Amino acid sequence: MSESIVDVSVFQKAKKGKYHCGDSYFYKETEKEFVCAIADGLGSGEFAKESSQIVIDIIQENSSTNIQHLIEKCNEQLQGKRGVVLGVLKIDFNSSTYSFSSIGNICIMTITDDKKRKRNIPNAGYLAGYHRPFKVEQNKLDDKMNFVMFSDGVSDKELSKKYLTNEDVATITKTFEYISEPDREDDTTLIAIRYDADKRKAGE
Repeated sequence: MSESIVDVSVFQKAKKGKYHCGDSYFYKETEKEFVCAIADGLGSGEFAKESSQIVIDIIQENSSTNIQHLIEKCNEQLQGKRGVVLGVLKIDFNSSTYSFSSIGNICIMTITDDKKRKRNIPNAGYLAGYHRPFKVEQNKLDDKMNFVMFSDGVSDKELSKKYLTNEDVATITKTFEYISEPDREDDTTLIAIRYDADKRKAGE
């Protein structure tokens, strides 16, 4: 694939006073789809990082399977570990749809080209090795749209800003870093994603 259809930029910072960030993330684009995930280990520090990284490793190894299966597989591996909250996004280029599921306080905001914002309502709770029901949402893609995935270190006030609609994802994360609090009250991950159907058409 000559050019990426999806542009991605990431901001991540540990909670103040902590060396390890308890959040882990992964993203990958193939010819068929784009997948992105954020996992946030409960609490903070090294043990939170261990649990979130277990989940991300599983998603990385099984990224071509559907979201339902990914989450169930992650949950199985957390028996006896600190729990995690998790969000997974998949963009299917062939069907022009996107799917998303989150357990706990990983959220996603979609922003259309005419600046309309929509924020998902996550499934309650967290993954910790026992059965937890959850829903996977599926919607049609616009030809051009932004996705902003974030952990609970991102505040509602920070999410209200206009710069999140920028077409350049690097500008979004740089602006977030510039105007947000330098000392974070919680581990913080914000991933800005831009889908552009014109890039797909150009590559066909």
